[in-house]
Amino acid sequence: MMILDQLGRIGCRKSLAWPPPNTLAEQIDVAFIGLFCDHHEEIKAMLKRTGKPGPTIIGLVNYENPAMLQLLLDLNATAATSKPVKSFGVLTNLALARAIWQQQLAYQEQIERLEQKIRGQKALAKAKLILMEMHNLSECDAHRVLREQAMSKRISIDDMAQAIISASELLSMKRSDV
Repeated sequence: MMILDQLGRIGCRKSLAWPPPNTLAEQIDVAFIGLFCDHHEEIKAMLKRTGKPGPTIIGLVNYENPAMLQLLLDLNATAATSKPVKSFGVLTNLALARAIWQQQLAYQEQIERLEQKIRGQKALAKAKLILMEMHNLSECDAHRVLREQAMSKRISIDDMAQAIISASELLSMKRSDV
């Protein structure tokens, strides 16, 4: 196959798997996936069973139509090349697809960090509100108490806020049971 020969020439380790395996091995960085047979559902299932983050996906197509484009999107392909594959373009597709995949991964990690930060801010605000109501404190004083308690227990302020929320919920459950 032209694509395997070209991948070998540019120094990639390569292997061919057909029919689609149950999952892709973790050490696979890039998968060129042929989409010219009627195994689309098996390919989708294989990629869903493959651990996260999955490999960079480059689709091999033999025609363009809306259904094929949708399949490429469903597979989260970061590049596509047409059949018959020519040696020109394999390296370009490989390099661009891998760069896009790495950028997507970095964005996903950034999103997860920001979502965690938002959850922490919400917990912090809720914990301050609990302290303000229970002890008649100002917001600044409630924050100071939270910070001091976190420092004395050598835990993060987010963990301290979560502990206060949990304790408050526990106490409010006990009060409603009485």
